[in-house]
Amino acid sequence: MNPDLRKERAAATFNPELITHILDGSPENTRRRREIENLILNDPDFQHEDYNFLTRSQRYEVAVKKSATMVKKMREFGIADPEEIMWFKNSVHRGHPEPLDLHLGMFLPTLLHQATEEQQERFFMPAWNLEITGTYAQTEMGHGTHLRGLETTATYDPKTQEFILNSPTVTSIKWWPGGLGKTSNHAIVLAQLITRGECYGLHAFVVPIREIGTHKPLPGITVGDIGPKFGYEEMDNGYLKMDNYRIPRENMLMKYAQVKPDGTYVKPLSNKLTYGTMVFVRSFLVGSAAQSLSKACTIAIRYSAVRRQSEIKRSEPEPQILDFQTQQYKLFPLLATAYAFHFLGRYIKETYMRINESIGQGDLSELPELHALTAGLKAFTTWTANAGIEECRMACGGHGYSHSSGIPNIYVTFTPACTFEGENTVMMLQTARFLMKIYDQVQSGKLVGGMVSYLNDLPSQRIQPQQVAVWPTLVDINSLDSLTEAYKLRAARLVEIAA
Repeated sequence: MNPDLRKERAAATFNPELITHILDGSPENTRRRREIENLILNDPDFQHEDYNFLTRSQRYEVAVKKSATMVKKMREFGIADPEEIMWFKNSVHRGHPEPLDLHLGMFLPTLLHQATEEQQERFFMPAWNLEITGTYAQTEMGHGTHLRGLETTATYDPKTQEFILNSPTVTSIKWWPGGLGKTSNHAIVLAQLITRGECYGLHAFVVPIREIGTHKPLPGITVGDIGPKFGYEEMDNGYLKMDNYRIPRENMLMKYAQVKPDGTYVKPLSNKLTYGTMVFVRSFLVGSAAQSLSKACTIAIRYSAVRRQSEIKRSEPEPQILDFQTQQYKLFPLLATAYAFHFLGRYIKETYMRINESIGQGDLSELPELHALTAGLKAFTTWTANAGIEECRMACGGHGYSHSSGIPNIYVTFTPACTFEGENTVMMLQTARFLMKIYDQVQSGKLVGGMVSYLNDLPSQRIQPQQVAVWPTLVDINSLDSLTEAYKLRAARLVEIAA
């Protein structure tokens, strides 16, 4: 080990192992995670050439082989717990995307949360066993974040009890779904539901797109890869066009909304339930932001400990660049942010699970808050992490620009998060719109609860900004409770100004 790095580690005033236990959730989790990682690190089946010297096609082939081996090994080792699956997957692909990402992260969760029990038996179990592989086809050439503008149609034919799917325009072609280009043989397609001559908005349909066995596109299906991108070369993002393509009525996911055999539409408790998969993904992107930013911080801070530069006094050794205040000012706040995002990610994941359980029991009272929370945090954390990763790259000087540093891959792999699952500016505006609605309720005399309860004091007092020094007994910057109160006042003031 580099002596400078050894010196810095020896000077730590805390026990790194204890922090590792906190980040993993428990000492047992740390032990198990390391056990899983060692299974992979010592397995020759997961060794391959350096990605940086492979073509796009070769990178995809390596990723497919690793994914297939990953599934085989998980079954062999009896790994079925979702947390352990994630540890195994992350260790296998080491920060690179893989063709099964949308199968595991969107196709399966959508079936789990939006399919009936009968549909889960028909689709979820084969998908879980990888007898079928799927993706999530929502975004189109012409529309992404503006979901109501999606043009793909699913028209019900009561005579045959089938839905007829069509991509009526060039802009209606599904565009961007990962795993669609080459890997998947099924897709969950979001389409405008039309029955009895009336459009009922977006609904989800399970659509076979390739023949099992030959993997050739089915009649009426045009599907393929969209080509090279800024990054994500291991992922086969694709396009999908459907021409009078028929699927059985039972392929519409009907846990909430339904179409009866005669074409009668049964509406859900809330139209927003269709977008549950997006909310699920947004909630997990917060933790992803923490993971990507923490990797970049680790590289940049370690580099700063071993890199010596800029002689201060003649005949004396050049100092570590980590000792420069400017370098610390760049990197240490980002490190703190990565920790904050980690615990925020854990909180939002638990919040999603709790509220989703309530939704399953018919309680939709917290659904608007969940939408606003996940949209705002998705935008804030991905924007912040994206800028932070780039700051880490520049903090490594010219070496940060080299693929050998590892940072360029972190950046190009993470930066799509600022636009997929909702473009960030629009996500921020959705949260702002929610806050404006709540503000109007408070102004009309209604008490609000949950995360916006801090707004209840607005009608009774005009909040005026004051210097912290004016409140020496009320604001203690070393007290979390005191800081929370200060942030509540600040947030309330900002909402009031915006309104």
